[in-house]
Amino acid sequence: MGTRGTARSFGSETAVKFEAQFDGDVIPVDVTGSGGRYRVALGEEVLHVDGRPTGGGGWSLLVGQASTAADVTEEDGCFVVHVEGEAYAIRVEEETRYIIRTRGGAAAAGGQVLKAPMPGRVVLVEVAVGQLVKPGDGLVILEAMKMENEFKASVTGTVKGIRVEAGQAVNPGDVLLVIE
Repeated sequence: MGTRGTARSFGSETAVKFEAQFDGDVIPVDVTGSGGRYRVALGEEVLHVDGRPTGGGGWSLLVGQASTAADVTEEDGCFVVHVEGEAYAIRVEEETRYIIRTRGGAAAAGGQVLKAPMPGRVVLVEVAVGQLVKPGDGLVILEAMKMENEFKASVTGTVKGIRVEAGQAVNPGDVLLVIE
């Protein structure tokens, strides 16, 4: 089980969004709330959770009308949550780090839109419009924070558009290229 996500602060509430992998399925998770009262959206299901620390990594949880206890420990960079005899390993990763680690853009239905995850400079565009690509093929090399990051295709398709060129500065979210 792994997760990736970002946290943002909205006034006194904190919003945390990530994707959790559970039994091979990827589930979007959105947590909002503060002061021990949270709204947790797991895909389409919404839970209202009252959570209070009990000390030593323990938590008292009221999920809807059901009360339970959870124990949270940290092991090898993951949080391990023990609830009702089950253990769940959760790894939360900042979104930009996830994008860099996986070296890819968002895969849309039948295509891929590669966006810059951070400010940087395009070092090399490795493909041309009309070129066929498959998962793992190099697309663009972006220099950011004095490191070169190669972004690769995550889908099979044809390069339909290239919106950058070598030497060009980019900002987070800028579309670099499109594969259909």
